[in-house]
Amino acid sequence: MQKRHQVFISSTYTDLKEERALVTQTLMQMDCIPAGMELFPATDEEQFEFIKKVIDDCDYYLLIIGGRYGSTTDDGISYTEKEYEYAVEQSIPVIALLHGSPGLLSVSKSEIASEMRDRLDNFRARVSTGRLVKYWSSGSDLPGQVAISIAQTISRFPRVGWIRGNNVASEDLLREINDLRKENQSLKSKYESQKSLPAIEDLNPADLDSTITLHGTYSASGTRHEWSSNTNWKEIFYFISPYLTENASEATVKEALRAGIVAKNRISTFRNILNDQDFQTVTIQMKILGLVTISTLNEHSREKLWKLTPNGEALMYKLRVIQK
Repeated sequence: MQKRHQVFISSTYTDLKEERALVTQTLMQMDCIPAGMELFPATDEEQFEFIKKVIDDCDYYLLIIGGRYGSTTDDGISYTEKEYEYAVEQSIPVIALLHGSPGLLSVSKSEIASEMRDRLDNFRARVSTGRLVKYWSSGSDLPGQVAISIAQTISRFPRVGWIRGNNVASEDLLREINDLRKENQSLKSKYESQKSLPAIEDLNPADLDSTITLHGTYSASGTRHEWSSNTNWKEIFYFISPYLTENASEATVKEALRAGIVAKNRISTFRNILNDQDFQTVTIQMKILGLVTISTLNEHSREKLWKLTPNGEALMYKLRVIQK
């Protein structure tokens, strides 16, 4: 579904008019919706309440810092910094573009008073702490910086965005189809778990309290050493079951079992490997006991996915829940 993201452009105004125009044009070319102080260049406390509502509707906050701190409120904080504070408070992803050499900017684009320069330096340091920032030296740098930063941020931090009203019904339909697909997959898994096993003569699987010895190897002083551990099927299931409430890969299950056995017996963890044949026996036994289903994501996938059956989930609660 075609979605457009709204981006709030925050900066000082008079010294960065040309830069803001370039950024606005870049955002529009990326099918984003730019928003910013072009709507209200004269800022005061009353106007700032309206600005906060605009920021609330935005998906991302784009901050451009040049050589000026900007007009301030009665408490000495610039409106640009107040906008930044508000965006952070609302957990809106921030993209910060800082001028790399503000001391080289012309007087008309710089702070003259030392107090304002100090405030600008403190603001720059604050913005740079705890996040990646990008630096620019001329307005021509900004379109490329904005395009890369916005694309990366949208990928890393997906947001709600805006969708045309006539597309909403289609989106609801797609969501319903996806839910039906998941339900179908779940029913297929349950069906597979409930199918009766073919008749096998003299098949008498061990119960949960029956013992088994698992084997593996680890490295010490450049030499491979073998290890073994006596356990039972109930303990094995105890180790792996919490990882199977959702589909878990075979590698995840194998690692959970190995880690549990190694920790219990205080075996060296350095290059520690669980014997694969032992793990395949565990795989078969868990299926025979009706505790797990093992399937693939689709007909083209070879990755085996484990998941608890209803009986397996009930046993997990019995083993894991702390009783009164």
